[in-house]
Amino acid sequence: MDAEKLKHFRSLLINQLRQNTEQVRTDQAAALEFYDDGVKDSVDLSVQDLNKEIALRLGERSSRLVADIDQALLRIDEGSYGICARCSQPIDERRLEAVPTARYDAACQAIIESQNGEDDLPTL
Repeated sequence: MDAEKLKHFRSLLINQLRQNTEQVRTDQAAALEFYDDGVKDSVDLSVQDLNKEIALRLGERSSRLVADIDQALLRIDEGSYGICARCSQPIDERRLEAVPTARYDAACQAIIESQNGEDDLPTL
């Protein structure tokens, strides 16, 4: 991948890093906000617990995204960005535009997801 494209993807990743870092802070603050608000009713406590759980899970998701972005920036620095970690083939630039943190090309990603059972959809 040429230097200009790497610069473009680095810029995308840094913008995503800023957004997601702020989201992590917001989610953590929201989770902490729920810890002690003087609620005593059991229904209110249940709702409070649910709200805490949701806020913590959102924070986890944002934290994972930050880690994925950091890894992608590291791959740019190492010279392996845009190369599939599974088959060593170039990752299509359209895929990288859609998912700048992608580690695998579309074919390998599909294989990994099918092995993990992520493509099994419940039937009605």
